[in-house]
This record gives sequence, structure tokens and C-alpha cells, in this order.
Amino acid sequence: MNILILNGSPKGGNSITLHTCLYLEKKYPEHTFRYLNVGPKIKQLEKNFSPALEALREAELIVFCYPVYTFLVPSQLHRFIELMKASGLDFSGKAATQVSTSKHFYDITAHRFIEDNCADLALPYLDGLSADMDDILSEKGRRQATDWLDFTLWKLSRREFRRPLVQTPDQVGGDARVIPGSSTPVIPGSSTPVIPGPDDHVIPGPDRESQSAASKKDGKRAVIVTDLVPEDVTLKAMIDRFVAVFPYACDVINIQDFPFMGGCLSCFSCAATGKCVYKDGFDEFLRGTIHKHDAILYAFRIKDHSMGSRFKMYDDRQFCNGHRTVTMGTPFGYLVEGHYSKEENLRLLLEARAQVGGNFLAGVATDEFDVNKDIDTLAATVAYAMEKQYTPPQNFLGVGGMKIFRDLIYMMRGLMRADHKFFKAHGQYDFPQKKWKTSLMMYLVGWMMNNPSIKRKAGAKMSEGMIGPYKKILE
Repeated sequence: MNILILNGSPKGGNSITLHTCLYLEKKYPEHTFRYLNVGPKIKQLEKNFSPALEALREAELIVFCYPVYTFLVPSQLHRFIELMKASGLDFSGKAATQVSTSKHFYDITAHRFIEDNCADLALPYLDGLSADMDDILSEKGRRQATDWLDFTLWKLSRREFRRPLVQTPDQVGGDARVIPGSSTPVIPGSSTPVIPGPDDHVIPGPDRESQSAASKKDGKRAVIVTDLVPEDVTLKAMIDRFVAVFPYACDVINIQDFPFMGGCLSCFSCAATGKCVYKDGFDEFLRGTIHKHDAILYAFRIKDHSMGSRFKMYDDRQFCNGHRTVTMGTPFGYLVEGHYSKEENLRLLLEARAQVGGNFLAGVATDEFDVNKDIDTLAATVAYAMEKQYTPPQNFLGVGGMKIFRDLIYMMRGLMRADHKFFKAHGQYDFPQKKWKTSLMMYLVGWMMNNPSIKRKAGAKMSEGMIGPYKKILE
């Protein structure tokens, strides 16, 4: 079988993930493995996609191979998937799977992203391998890798694929439609238009007075980060309406205008100092321009089941802050063009991003139903969160994600010094073994529960003792 490995790591031949595939190549000499380093060569492939087309045409099994970056694949591989779709290549007779490495921090959203995009390409998909970064170094990890490929080839021989629903572009948020005889954009699946405003952003909202820039409250400021292009008519109208109805001043930053030199290289040059190896000034731009605001909103049109490759580059480059939750306490919000309700993985991703970062997700306004009401509600909620400094507790998505980071940073504290210093200062090293008093108490309670005589005498008093501290709070 001809197996094509799409190496999505920007490290190229120095990729840890790639070495899992190199190991499998040695274990399966009866198959032909071919490699395409899409990560480090993405700029060349943007100019000339012919080498990739040739490799894709010859492949029978396509393997997306990548390290998990910020909930998804690296921006370079994300961009390659866009190029695959634009190529118009017929993938009939082929199949796809994936190999990822990570510390299992939201590898599930990365794998679902690949799965959904394979569905768009009508490319039959087989479940991938989600490995730990160090798995290939252990006998167990190597066995799991070979067992996975054996299983994958067996499923392939039986033509038994996992096929998610293939969604057409208009189902996942295509171009904005326009009312006949008008230039007003219309919400997909609805008859309610986004109410655009004139250049001074005076936009009448339902049951509210028009707000001019002069009427904005002082003291706080929000920012909307977007990747607007000229054809994003609906999204532009959504941004304009939010700016108009929001009671505080709101800056709009278009990352299409930022001179990115490239996506994150995972070189770890920033690990100790927080300084990015690129000389495009993104780290200063991020900290000095965007993170200085009291609320951060993102406005995007759904592309390839995500925010698009430009936003993915923006997200990956935020690794200049390492794993430090530098915006915790800052409210987040989203303005989304497209069928957001159909994007299960994207919804999970946006919630998880806020939860892990310690940010209150104030809401997601979409153009699916009543867009004007959605935007007004989002604006009011963001303003409330800014004023009241509302920060609800984290749920499983945030607590679980941060425990992975906690253990990772502690283990790598010699390298990730800035992260280590931040985690110590903010009490994020909440290891259970430090709570020795609670541990000793549990030993005592356990001994009492296993002593029939004491258990019989204690009876209901045991439960009463447990809720004692809670009753004191009520008193």
C-alpha cells in the first residue's frame, strides 16, 4: 500500500510525531511510506501545490501527522487542508487517518477537526492514533502504535470507515445572502437582516436609543479581534452593530493587516524570556495592544469547521506567553457568521478555551436566527462582566485542562521558567499531596468506617460531622 505521511509539524524532520511514523515504516516494510513536509514548506506549497498534488494522487492511505497546537492542528497544516480543498482533487478510492502527539490536552478537538474536514473532502476516514509525546520511547507505546496500524489496515481491508455527515459550504456558513433589491445582508436560515449603520456607527437597536461615540461610558475598553476580508459583508455589519450598542468604547483590530512572518515554529526560544524568535513584533502587539483591554471579543466567519487558518496562526503565535493564563478574569465573547449550531467541535473548543484561560464566556452571537438580539445580548453581558468583574468557577473543561498544564509545567520547570514562575505566583500548583491535613483526616475516617463497632455507634453522626463546617457558614 502507498501510505502518504503529511508531516504537519513546523519542525520538519525534527518532529517527535514524525518519529512515530518513521518507526511504523520500519515495522511494516511491505508498505511504501512517502513523506510530505507540509509544516516547514507551507509557503512554497502556497506558491506551487503541484508536488503535493502528485503525492496525494499516488497515495492510497493519507496520514495527517502532527503535534497538537492550541486545541487543533498547527496553523501550517490547517492552511494545507485549505489548499487541499481548493485543489479540487478527487479523493475517490483513498482513505485517511491521523497520528498526533501531545500531553492529551484537547487532542479530541484536534482529531475531530481532521475528521470533519475529511468529510468535506468526501475522504473516507479511519480513527487515528493519539499518542503521548514520549510513547514511542516505551515498549508499551511502541506496541500501541503497531496495534493501531494493524487495526487500521484491518478496518481498511473491510472498507469499514467512520463517515461523519458531509456538509456543503452553505450548510457551514457560506457567503451572506442579500435581500433582492437591497444591499442588506441576510442571516442564513432566517429572514432577519443585520442592521448596518452609517460610518459614525449610529445603529438603532430594538427598543433602544441610538448611541453615538460621545455617549460611551468612560473607564473601560473592549477590543474585537477579527480577520475581515472585503467579502465579509455580514460579519462587518455584525461588528458595526456591536460597536454601536456596546456601552463602552470598543477597538476593532483586523489581523489580516498584521505582518505575520509565519506560524509558531515550536522552537521554545520564548520559554525562558517570553520573546518570540520572529522579528515581526507579534509578542509586543499581543501584550501591549490586545491584552490591555478589559474584554476581548473575536469576530470570524466559520471556515473549515474552525476560525480559519489566519486565526489559527494568531492562536499558535500566542505561545509566546507559554502556558500562562495571562488574560484570566477578562471576559470573552464571539461574533460568528455561519451555522454555529451545527459545529459541535467548534462550540466545545470555544468553551474550553475560555474555561482553561479562566475567562468568563459572555456569549456567542451568530447570524443564524435573530442576529440583532444576539448581538445586543452579548454586548450587555460583556458590559456587565466588565463592570462586576464576574468570574464563575471553572467546570471540567477548565479544571481538567489546567491539571494537565500543572503537571507538565512542573515537570519541565527547568526549561519553561517563565511558566513555572507564573504558576507558582498564582497558586496553580495545587497538587493534592500538599493537602496533608485532609489526607490524614481521610485515613482517620477510613479507619473509623472500617471498624464495625465505631461505625455502629457513630451511625448518622458521621454524616452530621461531615456537614458541620457547612452549617457554620450558614450561621
